[in-house]
Amino acid sequence: MRQPGIYSGMLSGLSGKTGPHSLPLARIKKIMKKSGDDVKMISGEAPIVFSKACELFIEELTRRSWMMTMQGKRRTLQKDDVASAVAATDIFDFLVNLVTEPLNGDEDAPGGTDIIEH
Repeated sequence: MRQPGIYSGMLSGLSGKTGPHSLPLARIKKIMKKSGDDVKMISGEAPIVFSKACELFIEELTRRSWMMTMQGKRRTLQKDDVASAVAATDIFDFLVNLVTEPLNGDEDAPGGTDIIEH
């Protein structure tokens, strides 16, 4: 039997469709439907679980990136910190190409306003 993970307590707060969500559920459902032609129907609860999973993912990547920021004796998290965190963490291997390649061919775009298209 699977042991409860460190995030199991966080997921206990999910209670149906009630409560505010940090990420837009309609956008999550749209992304889910675009994931494949065979995805036709999605229950109302599935985007809520995905929303929470995305929140946890962002929190974990941010924590690891912040550790890189602190190692660099800085107080502003930068793209290079995220890239270092991804490179140092096996579970983020699927992101390596995303953080090592320039976005839209312009590394020096101001304000981090690069758009990633699929």
